[in-house]
Order: sequence, then C-alpha cells, then structure tokens
Amino acid sequence: MSKFTKILSSAAFAVCTATSAFAADTITISTWLPPTHPVNTGMFAQLSEMMAEATDGAVTTELKSGLASPPAQMDLVLDGAADVAILFHGYTPGRFVGTKLVEIPGYDGNAEASSVAHWRVHEAMLAELDEHRGVKVIALTTHGPGQIHSNKEVSSLADLNGLKTRLGGGVSADVGAELGLVGIQVPAPKVYETLDSGAADAVAMNLGERIGFKLNEVAKNVYEMPGGFYRGSFSVIMSQEKFDSLPADVQAALDGEVFGEPASRMMGAVWDAGDEAARKMTMEAGDNKIVEASAEDQAAFAAMAEKVRAKIIAEVTAAGVDGQAAYEMMVKEMAAASGS
Repeated sequence: MSKFTKILSSAAFAVCTATSAFAADTITISTWLPPTHPVNTGMFAQLSEMMAEATDGAVTTELKSGLASPPAQMDLVLDGAADVAILFHGYTPGRFVGTKLVEIPGYDGNAEASSVAHWRVHEAMLAELDEHRGVKVIALTTHGPGQIHSNKEVSSLADLNGLKTRLGGGVSADVGAELGLVGIQVPAPKVYETLDSGAADAVAMNLGERIGFKLNEVAKNVYEMPGGFYRGSFSVIMSQEKFDSLPADVQAALDGEVFGEPASRMMGAVWDAGDEAARKMTMEAGDNKIVEASAEDQAAFAAMAEKVRAKIIAEVTAAGVDGQAAYEMMVKEMAAASGS
C-alpha cells in the first residue's frame, strides 16, 4: 500500500469514526391517539425535546401511528416493532392491578400531582409487582378527574342509572357498577362514532377529551363530580433491549434527567392544560353545559367511592403489596406534589 493510499485510508477511518460517534439514535414512538391529541402534541413532543436536550442531540425520535391497537401496545414494544409506547392500563383487565390504586375516586390534586404521586408510589412499592415485566417503565401519568359526558341531560346521580356509557376499564368500570351505568367498552379512538351512532348515551372521560375526541359535538352535557368519579392511569414504556443498546452516557442522562418523575410531572401538566382549555371551551359554547353534582349527590357518591376504594386496596394487597400503606402513601405524595 502506497503512502498516499495509507493517508486516504486513515482519513476515511477517522471520518467514519467521527460520524458514528455523533450519529443519533432514533427512538420509534408508537401512538394510537389522534394526531392533534395532547399525548402527541404535548407529551410525546416534550418528551422528545427533553431526551434530545439531555443527550446533546444523541437521541432523536420518530412518531408512528397505527402500528397496533391500543391494547396491543405492550406486545408491540416487546416484539421490537416500536421502541416507546403509551399504555392505558384499563384496556387490559387483569394484567395491571397496582396501577388501579391511583385511579380510585376521592383524591385531592390535579393530574400533575397525581402523576408525580403515581411515580413515587410505584418506585417505593408497586414496582415489586413487576406488572410491566419485559419492558422499561419511563413515566407514569394520570389524567385529571374523570367526569360523565352525555348526549342527554344529566342533573343527578339518579339520572345515571341505566345510562349506556362507554367505560375505559380499570376503576371506571368499578365506579360504573356502583352508579348503575350500563358499561360499553370501546377504545378511546372509537368514542366519537359510538356516541354519534347512539350505541352509547355517555362516556366517562376527563374534561380535556372534549377537545381531543370532539365530545363537544356528540356529548354536549357534562355531569361533574368535584374530584372526579375516577382517574385513568397510563404508563409510558420503552424497549429494554433498545435502552440497553444506547451508550452508557446516554442511558445515564436519560435516567438522570428525563425518565421517571420529570417525564411523569410533565405529562400530568399536559393533561391539566387540556382540562383547563376544555372547560373554557365548554363554558363558552352556546349549546354545551356543565352541571355540578349537588351536595346531596356528592355525599351519596362519597359512600360509593369508599366501597370502591376498599375493593381496590384489597386487590392490591392480594397481589402482594400492602394496599393500605400504598394508598396512604399515594394520599401523602399527592398532597406533597400539590404543595399542600
């Protein structure tokens, strides 16, 4: 090999080495929600920014929709077809028990506070259940208080009895049974058509979904229980294999600056912003209205909520974690995250 050829070879090797050193790892994020939904425009967008900033651009993301149905997202990540996905725990009954603890009614705090508390209790106690085995949990979040949105007027708890209502599963199903709702289970993306066709009279969702799923068009009435009828819990998961393939310094930056409580807090704040915007929109719409439960109905629901709470605490205890202690920690951490 000539001296000139050796110089060219060395230069080419140096360029290749430098290129690979600065090549970004692309994380594929699976979404099953509409393009304009806050999970995509707020949570995943900010998560992508946080990951890029923490790793000095070493991590980039690509959002893909329609890869699998909502209940199949965990299997999608386990199979390596996506690197990151968001799970709604209620879609897979029996698979998640510990996550139901944050869903029970009666907590004080917004979605940001409940998301932070959800992560802290998971780390301290609920992770022992290993309900996300095979994947890495990078955030936990909980939407704001779930309310009843209907295409007919509802002004009391009595009006809910027999109402055909889309329930997402989890604790919303337990609460629905107490309320006498006739439960209909369809994935969130099917809510609009389910209400529009008359297959359901109502849906249980947080206020923000009035924008995300255009409920202002097909469910113009909101029956609001202060504190909510329930909360829905979600986890954002990542392929453990993909995480392990990242350079050690990138892993450390993601775990230290992004994943866990920071991402959970951010996602809760996005839910809160959506709820606030939807409340404003609903109040300003001429054909939409919000009816708050009377003091009498609030007291009646509190008794129902106590029954649901006892049931879920017992389920968590049976799964292998002290349900009462976990519940008390959830209350404490939610108050701390709320600054009270």
